[in-house]
Amino acid sequence: MNIVEIEKQVCLYGQGKTLEEAKSEVGMVIESIDNIEVAYELGKKYQIEMPILNTVYDILYNNLKPKDAVSRLMSRDKKAEF
Repeated sequence: MNIVEIEKQVCLYGQGKTLEEAKSEVGMVIESIDNIEVAYELGKKYQIEMPILNTVYDILYNNLKPKDAVSRLMSRDKKAEF
């Protein structure tokens, strides 16, 4: 999938379409979306904190509103990260 298809899918999702509607309209496998689920599960398995990935996962699979997602990320406590 090239960047144009990825941007189209993100725009469709941002317009209020469900994940399944956006996938259907793009008409092809959206590897980046499928990879988020795998990365999320690996993060849980190995107890790796990945706030951006976890937030994107919650937007896609747990109906987190993007506006709330931004607030969640911006209000995190500051700490040293690798």
